[in-house]
Amino acid sequence: MKFGVIVFPGANCDRDVAYVTRDLLGQPTRMVWHEDSDLSDLDVVVVPGGFSYGDYLRCGAIARFSPAMQATVAHANQGKWVLGICNGFQILTEVGLLPGALVRNRDMQFICDRVPLRIERTTLPFTAGYRQGQVITLPIAHGEGSYYADAATLAELEEHQQVVLRYCDTQGNVTDAANPNGSLNNIAGICNRQGNVLGLMPHPERAADSLLGSTDGLAMFQSLLQAKTPVLA
Repeated sequence: MKFGVIVFPGANCDRDVAYVTRDLLGQPTRMVWHEDSDLSDLDVVVVPGGFSYGDYLRCGAIARFSPAMQATVAHANQGKWVLGICNGFQILTEVGLLPGALVRNRDMQFICDRVPLRIERTTLPFTAGYRQGQVITLPIAHGEGSYYADAATLAELEEHQQVVLRYCDTQGNVTDAANPNGSLNNIAGICNRQGNVLGLMPHPERAADSLLGSTDGLAMFQSLLQAKTPVLA
């Protein structure tokens, strides 16, 4: 399984992801400069967190036009896997691989914390290593992480089980109090209809090494290693 991690000017989590895929999991990993457009050797493209191009204009609004992201769209359209984390999730919505948008947090302040999350779907190559309804804890760090979509899009996401993670309390209850940023339906992560593109605001790569105090995020990467073929032909 070969991973590619896109490197944007302003990205600050690309090396963290590479540490997990290359050093912890022992998988070949290529850092993909944002001007690169050939991703044909990759099985999984990771769009990491950070502040691509300084997040000027709007988070992810500039990154969507990069050659690497245009190639990522083609990669996804071939049925290959794409994982977007935090700023990567924002970019995936900007480029149209995922519906909706990430807007300013409800309290208009940057949040850096660890939060419980409920795994809503385990039939994806990203989440097969978790149990349905399992509560995990992952770090979050964002100012524009409140998920928004119009009512029709939100209904479609729920109908097609595209909500993969929700903010919850430690018992797994989805409540307003457990929603750190005001995301609609407590959404922390969604997938596309085909299930080969996942975006989430929490950082699984920051919870993948016991030296950092948690390995709750490691299964998201390990799950991909068990997936045999892309979702689409």
